[in-house]
Amino acid sequence: MSNELGQAARDKLRLTIERIERLEEEKKEVADQIKDVFGEAKAMGYDVKALREVLRIRRQDRQEREEAEAVVETYLVALGEI
Repeated sequence: MSNELGQAARDKLRLTIERIERLEEEKKEVADQIKDVFGEAKAMGYDVKALREVLRIRRQDRQEREEAEAVVETYLVALGEI
């Protein structure tokens, strides 16, 4: 019985590792695709740095982003920058 359980545990571990390996490969493929899209965007004249910033901003919660922007603006005003 313990040998069967041990084999079942080994099989589950192997399947888990193989699944992670597949997902890592898929992640690499997606990263390569994203890199290609940024390359295409650059070739069309888009500013890649600005695109990355837009993507970063869009991932944020709108209210949290607005609060953070207000704090930054307050600091810049205090420093006489704006």
